Amino acid sequence: MFDLDNPFFRPLWLRIAIVVVTLGWALFELASGAVFWAILFGAVGLYAGYKFFIDFNPRDEP
Repeated sequence: MFDLDNPFFRPLWLRIAIVVVTLGWALFELASGAVFWAILFGAVGLYAGYKFFIDFNPRDEP
């Protein structure tokens, strides 16, 4: 889906920001009553969190 092992995502603050923003947006959508979008953004946030903090293995820049 997305190449989350890209060296662009190496800074910790950027990885944290992406996960927080997507999960925060999911909570906002849930509070607004848009359950479909809440599930979608929640899934993206959880996937990004898994890939960034559990399975993160950035490639070396060429």
